[in-house]
Amino acid sequence: MIPFLLGAGVGYVLGARAGRERYEQIARAYRQVADHPSVQGAAGVARAKAGEAVQTGVAMAREKVASSGPSGGGQPSAPGRAAANGNGR
Repeated sequence: MIPFLLGAGVGYVLGARAGRERYEQIARAYRQVADHPSVQGAAGVARAKAGEAVQTGVAMAREKVASSGPSGGGQPSAPGRAAANGNGR
């Protein structure tokens, strides 16, 4: 058991050193790509389209809620739950 733990500890230390260098390399590459003007432009377009999709979804949900009207005495019950029976339970 001790040789295994010793080997795991040595592997961890050596891997952590190599891992940090590799992490820095990946982070530099990411920053270069993320800072590129064409990537910035594409990200802006994607954000705009996502915002439009959210607004469309909100509008559709509002229409659906407005068209359903009040049902069953005012407040709808949660899905899968029985309506309150009037005695507080």
